[in-house]
Amino acid sequence: MRVIADHDRCLGAGQCVLHAPDVFDQSDEDGTVVLLTDRPAEEQRANVRAAVRMCPNAVLSLEEDAPPVGSAASSGTPEARPAE
Repeated sequence: MRVIADHDRCLGAGQCVLHAPDVFDQSDEDGTVVLLTDRPAEEQRANVRAAVRMCPNAVLSLEEDAPPVGSAASSGTPEARPAE
């Protein structure tokens, strides 16, 4: 997952910081969003998604990582399951 922020449209509401403080901060100068990382750790992703949903000016977006080449998700075929 990659986080993208449109700094020019940010109002500085701070909802992102409330939901994912390890990923977002606010500029001391004008209060707009500052990305601490654009590639959050797996355990932060649910909070990042919440921050994206709660942004009042919709300045945050996500790019999901593509599944690895050759994986069942990328090939459109179901994953093989072990026999029971």
